[in-house]
Amino acid sequence: MSDSEMETGLQSKYTQEELERLGRERPSIFKSIWHEIGFCFSLLGSMFIAEYFTSGFNVLLPALTNELNIPRQAETWPASVFSLVTGALLLPFGRLADMFGGYIVFVSGLIWFIIWSLIGGFSQNYVMLIFCRALQGLGPAAFLPSGIMLLGSIYRPGPRKNLVFSLYGAFAPVGFFAGIFFAGLSAQFVGWQWFFYIGTILLAIVTVVSYLTIPSDQTAKKDQGVKMDWLGTFTIVPALVLIVFAITDGSHAPQGWATPYIPVTFILGWLFMAAFVYIEGWHASQPLLPADMFCVKGMKPMIVALFFQYGVFGIFLFYASFYIEEVLGATPLMTTAWFAPMCVGGLILATVGGLILHILPGTILLLLSGLCYVLSVLLFAIIPTSPNYWAYIFPAMICATAGIDITYNVTNIFITTSMPKARQGLAGSVINSILFLGISFFLGIADLAVSETADRGKRQSYKVAFWLATGCAVMGVVIMILGVRVGKAESGMTVEEREELERELTATKSQG
Repeated sequence: MSDSEMETGLQSKYTQEELERLGRERPSIFKSIWHEIGFCFSLLGSMFIAEYFTSGFNVLLPALTNELNIPRQAETWPASVFSLVTGALLLPFGRLADMFGGYIVFVSGLIWFIIWSLIGGFSQNYVMLIFCRALQGLGPAAFLPSGIMLLGSIYRPGPRKNLVFSLYGAFAPVGFFAGIFFAGLSAQFVGWQWFFYIGTILLAIVTVVSYLTIPSDQTAKKDQGVKMDWLGTFTIVPALVLIVFAITDGSHAPQGWATPYIPVTFILGWLFMAAFVYIEGWHASQPLLPADMFCVKGMKPMIVALFFQYGVFGIFLFYASFYIEEVLGATPLMTTAWFAPMCVGGLILATVGGLILHILPGTILLLLSGLCYVLSVLLFAIIPTSPNYWAYIFPAMICATAGIDITYNVTNIFITTSMPKARQGLAGSVINSILFLGISFFLGIADLAVSETADRGKRQSYKVAFWLATGCAVMGVVIMILGVRVGKAESGMTVEEREELERELTATKSQG
């Protein structure tokens, strides 16, 4: 059916005024504005706490390295294992959300996160710490895709959805800064354990509000007949874990990549990946990652570009904090202050973005964010020995938060609006899989580059990581420019409404 026929049918079924009203009004599932505020607090809080434990841990890591005697070869693992486990398990948990509903998966993920965050604060050595960080990763793997699923299925296309999604993205830099602040405070004054204890308290508050305010969708999901793709799960999870493990650990193994277990795990990972592709394409009745998802125009290049750009952001977070503390000699609290523009700027940019997403084309916003990614790491790559904060670090922080916030909001709205309600869990898992796997993969590559150039000194070897990130950022923005076209996030019909309209128009045409 042509676009003009669809547009004609759309105009006959809904007026633009009706669509605009539907896109702005409170969803009927909420009994009151306070019910909606509680729901939004829960979802925004979950993003906040995920970022808290991601960003803050990077600032805490230098202190932990000394206190728990973490060897150089294991230094990146407490930071990267969290993202690795989360990224590897997002697809299965997204499918569980599509099967049993977002409510049960979301709340269960928060409870699990509370348990292992609390235990993490009692870590006695770096092995226990890494173990707790790995098990922590199961929590976000459950509540991040189910959270996006709840947002995407409850809110229809329009300004209200744009604003809520933008606020959801805005709480990433707020949580990011809070993590850095409490990590710096804990490391310098009260002990690193309090970083975990404070996070546990915040998690408990979010969990209680979530239990009370998130609408249950379990009954509706039972009627959709969605099933778990177990073969796909048992191949994609080990594939991702083994590949990223080999890349991350290859630079620290006793003989580098010549150490036998490194190429073995790397090859095994790709064999599992090949098996996953075969199962998804030719065997599974309900694939974990359906091929028709990539038929959405612009989806393939968008995912590739996001993989590069989120990897750039991961390198920036990890090595900027290490560069500021170890090369520039800033204290943990000074590091916190230097990262403050990411919080304030991100909150402003994301909130304003929610008000203009239906006015400006997404393609322009993605181009702007891509350039910001490039500048954020380029400024650290060329930073002089005694830099002026306002000339280098401040604009790098603003560019970093602009890059991640704009990209995350525009692509989240595009992907969730392109998927029917039965696939909102899939949409959430794909969005967050790219984020966490991009961070883990490129952080491993950057760590390899830094290790191979360690004889140049920390300043120069860290700059190698920033130059690598600059190249990746350029690649991401080129792919976005050439392959992705996203329009304005205006009020419109849902996927189900469009499919129903198409069936009606087809039936009318055949009768005529």
